[in-house]
Amino acid sequence: MNETFLPALIGAPLVALAAWRVRALTPSGALAAAGVGFCHLAFGGWLGAGALLAFFGTSTALSKLGKRRKDALGFEKSSHRDALQVLANGGVAALCACFVPLSPSNEGIWVASMLGALAAANADTWATELGSLFGGTPRKITTLKPAALGESGAVSLAGTLAALAGAALIATFALISPVIGGQGGIFPILLGGFLGALFDSLLGATLQAQWRDPETGRFTEQRSGKPARGLSFLNNDAVNFLATLFGAAVAGIIAR
Repeated sequence: MNETFLPALIGAPLVALAAWRVRALTPSGALAAAGVGFCHLAFGGWLGAGALLAFFGTSTALSKLGKRRKDALGFEKSSHRDALQVLANGGVAALCACFVPLSPSNEGIWVASMLGALAAANADTWATELGSLFGGTPRKITTLKPAALGESGAVSLAGTLAALAGAALIATFALISPVIGGQGGIFPILLGGFLGALFDSLLGATLQAQWRDPETGRFTEQRSGKPARGLSFLNNDAVNFLATLFGAAVAGIIAR
């Protein structure tokens, strides 16, 4: 048993319970968060747990900051994260963390992949929350034509810079990791996180299910009958999962 197993067994449920008590998580979200947190700390060590807390703490704060405007824009999920949201954003990183002790010869690759997945989730969250507040008129990532504020696949300068900053925050954890090269380990995670967020926007503009609001006529993530465009099974949670998987793959491949 490693030195972080017992702290993970006790600490992860306590943190999840505290998050539920402050209404950052639903009951199902708290259960999922306990599992995700356990994997990060027990197998990814204090580095994994710290990066996860950095993502969860900042994303929760930003979700609260822009809650009223986000609700008005028709986002699919609220700021109270449920189990699917938790797993969509943290599941890939948790899985990568589990492989860290199982593959000592590739430990650095799995640590980079874990951080790359979290960087993608953080970058996407920062881009969405800050872009919707300060981004002005967004543009479609596929055509660069003006898009409705809050529309999936829409990007802005403020949102893009926020994505870069969100990825950079998680990438700085490479500085305290002896297995991914210190300063040299920042670039794979930064690039993985940033490209993961862009991949999220690309999927949002092309394949993510969207419904048309009958009152405003604009596209929304709120389910109502048959989707007006996109694949019905590819909702926001699925897109987030694929974006974090993409971020993990980019970071891991470059780190290798």
